[in-house]
Amino acid sequence: MINDTLDQRTRTAKQTDFARPLDDVLEQHIQKTTEALLAQQRPDGHWVFELEADATIPAEYVLLRHYLGEPVDAAFEAKIAVYLRRIQGDHGGWPLFRDGDVDISATVKAYFALKMIGDSIEADHMRRAREAVRARGGAERANVFTRIMLALFGFIPWRAVPVVPVEVMLLPKWFPFHLDKISYWSRTVIVPLLVLTAKKPLARNAKGVRIDELFLAPPQTVGLAPKAPQQKASWYWFFRGVDNVLRATEPHFPRSTRQRAIDAAVAWVSERLNGEDGLGAIFPAMANSVMMFAVLGYPDDHPLRAIARKSVEKLLVVHEDEAYCQPCVSPIWDTGLTCHALLESGGERAVAQVQRGLDWLLPKQVLDVRGDWIARRPDIRPGGWAFQYANPHYPDVDDTAVVAMAMDRVQGLTGGDGFRDSLARAREWILGMQSENGAWGAFDADNEYHYLNNIPFADHGALLDPPTEDVTARCLSMLAQFGETTANSAAVARGVDYLRRTQLGEGSWYGRWGMNYIYGTWSVLCALNMVGVDYGAPEMRRAVDWLVAVQNDDGGWGEDGASYKLDYRGYERAPSTASQTAWAVLGLMAAGEVDHAAVARGITYLADTQDADGFWNEPRYTATGFPRVFYLRYHGYAKFFPLWAMARYRNLKRGNTRAVAYGM
Repeated sequence: MINDTLDQRTRTAKQTDFARPLDDVLEQHIQKTTEALLAQQRPDGHWVFELEADATIPAEYVLLRHYLGEPVDAAFEAKIAVYLRRIQGDHGGWPLFRDGDVDISATVKAYFALKMIGDSIEADHMRRAREAVRARGGAERANVFTRIMLALFGFIPWRAVPVVPVEVMLLPKWFPFHLDKISYWSRTVIVPLLVLTAKKPLARNAKGVRIDELFLAPPQTVGLAPKAPQQKASWYWFFRGVDNVLRATEPHFPRSTRQRAIDAAVAWVSERLNGEDGLGAIFPAMANSVMMFAVLGYPDDHPLRAIARKSVEKLLVVHEDEAYCQPCVSPIWDTGLTCHALLESGGERAVAQVQRGLDWLLPKQVLDVRGDWIARRPDIRPGGWAFQYANPHYPDVDDTAVVAMAMDRVQGLTGGDGFRDSLARAREWILGMQSENGAWGAFDADNEYHYLNNIPFADHGALLDPPTEDVTARCLSMLAQFGETTANSAAVARGVDYLRRTQLGEGSWYGRWGMNYIYGTWSVLCALNMVGVDYGAPEMRRAVDWLVAVQNDDGGWGEDGASYKLDYRGYERAPSTASQTAWAVLGLMAAGEVDHAAVARGITYLADTQDADGFWNEPRYTATGFPRVFYLRYHGYAKFFPLWAMARYRNLKRGNTRAVAYGM
C-alpha cells in the first residue's frame, strides 16, 4: 500500500513542477532501512557485510585443504558443495558474475572441488559442467593461475606455466620487471608463488582425485597458453622469447643465488604477514603464503605457518545449509559508506551511532607503517585507511577519502574537532599519492608500466594499479569538501582536467571498482559538483543525458560485467539493481537534477522493490575486483546505497534546493 501510494504520488508529481513537499510515505521507507541498518551495527561500533566473489575462492579453499592433506571435514565441505551447485549457471559452467558466460577457469576449479568433495561425475550438474568446459576447448584453455593449480596437483607439466624465477626477488629497482612496478595484489600473490614455482611441490591429494576428463588432449601434453585477447602481439612474443630463454637457463642458476632469493621471498612475506588478517588481507595471497611455508618444511604449528593458516579460516561464511569463502573482508569500506547513508538519513540516534562507527575507524588509520606505496612516494607520511580490519602495508586511497568525508561531515554537524588531526594526515597522504597525470590509483601512485600486462604470466591483464576515474573523483570530492577548489589548489585543478579528458563520447565515465559506467559517472558527477563545476557545463549535461538515456523501463538502472569487454561500443542494458539505481539517482542529483522525472522514477523503483526487512534483494554483482577477471557482490550495497539515495531526495526536496553540499 505504501509503495502504491508513493508510486501514484510520484506519477502525479511528474505532471507538476516537483516543487510540492513530500509527505510521510517516503519517510516510512527511509526509516525502515535506517532502523534495519542500525540493528546491524556491531557492538564495537562498526559495520561489516558479506563480500562474495565467484566460484573460484570457495573451490580454491577446498583444494587448499586437500593440497595440504588436512583432515577431511565432510560436513563442512558438503555445505560448500551446496553453495557451488547453487551458483552454477544454466549453461552448465560457472560464470564470473550472475548470468555471465561460462568462465573456463572458474568452472575447472568448481568441478574439481565438487569431485574432490565427492560428487559423482555422472551427476547431471557435473556432466553439464564437463560438457561446458570441453565445448570451449577443454581445461587446457584455463588461465595461468588455474594452470599453476593444475601443475601443483600434477595434472599438467610445469612447462605449461610461464617462467617467473624466484630470483626476481633480487632484481634492482631499475630493472624492467620489479615488484615495485606491479600492483599490491599482484605483489602479495606472486611472491609466495615464486617459491612454489621454484620448488614445484606435488599436492598430497590423499583421495587421488584427477580431472583428466576435462581435457581434450592428454594433460601431460599441454603447453603454454596462447596470447590473451588484451595482450599486444609484439610485446607478447617478445616476452615469450624471454620465457624460452629463462626456461632453458633456469636449471643452471646457482643454488646459492636461488636460496638467497627464496630467503628474500620468505622475509618479504613474513614482514607483511599481517597477523590473523593475512598477507595482503586477500585470499589468494593468504593461501599462497600457507603453501609456501608448507613446501619449505615449516611444521603446522610453526607460528608463521599457523597464523597464515588461521587467517584463511577467518574468511569463511557459514550459514545453516551452505558455506563459502570470501575473497577478503570489507569493514572499513562498509562502515564508511554506512556512515554516509545514515548521516543522510539523519536524526539524533543515527548521528550518534555514526559517531560510534567513526570512533571505531579512528584508530584504524595507518600512521606508523610506511607501506609499499613509498616506492614511488618515499617522502610522504602515512595517513590512510586500509579496506580490511588490518592491512597496514596497503592503505587504500578510496577508503581513505570515504572515511575522511564522513568524519568531516560529522564534525560539521556536531561542531566537534576530534577528527581534526586525523583528517589533516588523510589529506596530506591523499595529496602525496596523486599521480603525474593528475589522477589517483587505489594503492600506488604512477603504477602505469602497461607493458608488463603483456608478459605470459599476466594473461589476466590485472597486474597493475593505474589511476582511474572513480578513485580520482573520490579524492577530488574529499579535497573539495575540505574547501579546496580549482582556483586555490593545483592538485584539484589537475584532477578535474583528468576527469574532463577521460569522459567518453557517450557522456559517461569508466568505473574501475564498481560496475561500471553508472558507478564511474556517479562518482565523477559528485566530484564535479563539489569542486563547483556549473550544472550547465557540457560535461555535466552530457553525463545527465547519458544517465537518463540508459534508465530501464521499470525506473531502475542496471549494468553487468559484460560492460568491461574489450570491444565496448556503448551501454548494453542489464536488469535493474537497487545499488546501481541509487548511484544513478545520486549522480543525477549531484548534477542538479533533483526535479528530473528520471530521478522520481528511480526513487519509485527503490520504494517499490524494498523488502519487508527494510533492505533490497540484490543477487546480481555490482562491483569489480579486476575487469574481465574477477567481480564482487557486496552484500552491503543493497542496504546502504538505496537509503542514501532516498534520504538525499527527501532532503533536497524538503529543502527546496538543487545543491548537494557533500562530496558523496
